[in-house]
Parts: sequence; C-alpha cells; structure tokens
Amino acid sequence: MSVLIFVDQSEGHIKKSSFEILTYGAQLATQLGVAAQALVAGTVADDLSALGKYGVTKVLHAPAEALNHVDSQMYAQLVATVATTQNASVIIFSHNQTGKAVAGRVAAKLKAGLVTGAVALPDTTSGFVVKRTVFSGKAFANVNILSAVKVISVNPNSFHVTATEGKTAEVETIEIAATPKIKVTAVNKVSGDVPLTEAEIVVSGGRGLKGPENWGMLEDLAKVLHAATACSRPVADSHWRPHHEHVGQTGFQIAPNLYIAIGISGAIQHLAGVNRSKVIVVINKDPEAPFFKAADYGIVGDAFEVIPQLTAEIKKMKGI
Repeated sequence: MSVLIFVDQSEGHIKKSSFEILTYGAQLATQLGVAAQALVAGTVADDLSALGKYGVTKVLHAPAEALNHVDSQMYAQLVATVATTQNASVIIFSHNQTGKAVAGRVAAKLKAGLVTGAVALPDTTSGFVVKRTVFSGKAFANVNILSAVKVISVNPNSFHVTATEGKTAEVETIEIAATPKIKVTAVNKVSGDVPLTEAEIVVSGGRGLKGPENWGMLEDLAKVLHAATACSRPVADSHWRPHHEHVGQTGFQIAPNLYIAIGISGAIQHLAGVNRSKVIVVINKDPEAPFFKAADYGIVGDAFEVIPQLTAEIKKMKGI
C-alpha cells in the first residue's frame, strides 16, 4: 500500500504548490503506516531525488515529452495506471487547474471516492474523514470517504511545507505509452515576475483606481513587495487589465499569505476568489465598503495618497 502524490511541473521545474502536497502526502503516509511516493510527468530539469526532503521515499518519473503539456485524459490514464501498479490507497493532487481537471477523471477510472479542496489531514480515528471548504470558502464540511481507493485534492497554501535537508528519494523512470488527446498549436506566456496562482503576496486593484493610466503606483507597490498583481472583474471587463489577472468567483481563486485590495468594494463574487488569503488588507476611501468586514486590516483613505506613501515607507524599511 502507498500514498501517491501527483507532482505538478511547468517548463521543467516543480511548482510551489507541489511542495505543499508532498508534505501533506508524506504526513498522511506516516499516519497510515504506508510508503509515500511521488509521480512526476514530463521532462524535468530539477533534481527529483531532492524531493525526498519533503518526506517521499520514491519518485516515479514518466519523462515522455508528450506529457510536457497538460492533457487531462492522458494524465488521468497515467495516474490511474501507476496507482494500480503501485497499489496506492490514496492519491493526492493540488487543487489547482491541473488537479481540478485530472482528479475527477482518476476517481472515475478507479471507482474511488473524491474530496476536493481539502484543508487538513484526514481524521483516520474513525473512518477516513476529510475537512474541505464549501460555499466558496464560507464554511467547512467533513466528508467520510468509504471507498477502498481515495482521491484528495488539497487547497493551495492551506498546508505548511516542512523539509528535512539532506534526505533524498529513490528515482525510478517508468516508460508508459503516452498518446496525446489534444494538440498544442501555440503557447502564449503570461508576462510578469511572479505567477498569480503561486504568489505569496498579491496586490489587487479595482475601479477605485479610476483608469488603467493609474496602475503604475500599484505596480510600484507590487515590485517592492515582490508581489503579483491582480484585479477585480469590472477592471478586466473594462480592459484596464488583462483577464488573466482577474481574481474572484469567475476568475482565479487564490490563497496568498497577504492580499492587498486597493479601491475594491468587495462584492461577494470577488470575496469568493480571495477569502482563503491568510491576511487581507483593504484600502478604500469609502468606510462603508463591504470589503472592510472581511479584512484583517483596513485603511480608510484615498488610494492616490496612501499607496505612494506606503510604497515609500516599504522602500525605506528595505533600504531600497
């Protein structure tokens, strides 16, 4: 028996969210008294044996180039095949775009129970109970998985990464027939230093910034914080900012350590995409803005006065 952890990679490098689920899966394996194994698909430049420091004992690597691009059907077949050959009782995904596309397919292939958006290790004292978010993060549900094989996707930034330096894992190359179901005709890369879904800090703007010409001060703040930039839906719909920066119920759902909302009123649809943030800071000149009710810290003031001062103080603190 084993716990199998599907490790996401992009352009040959392991994604940050994968380190969280490696820790999660390794701790779950210890809890169950079984081995923790990682599965990596595609060509990878990183040292896969180093994943052992997160608690896994073996890394199964399927290096076929056809696996370099996410293909949910092909990935699901790979994971289901490896899970069967390795006698995996639990399969772990990150609850990101890839996990959302693949986990359900794997569960269907293996006739396994599935819980998405897990935020804690399962309680195995009586059954196999997984805590997950429901109603766009406004509440939690405890779900008991009764099937022999179980599939879990873990919410990003909900589990602390722990690593033991010096520990390594055995790397085993596996050959598997990979027949793509989709054809990639073009790749358009999003520019920016920090990917939005991987960012620890996000600086986000709304209609309170009045126009795209005023985004420079927000980008200056993001730069000194080494943060990603985001926006509300009306901003994206008005083409002030690109749609890949839109966070909310109909955009990206993120969970950074710090989310700074500038000139955003805080409609429930926007909150649904950011309410898993560890700390929320709201800057708005309207003291009645709904976002203040969800904020950990709030500044009532004109963003055009507050942001330059805040940026200057951070630069001074960092000695920039």
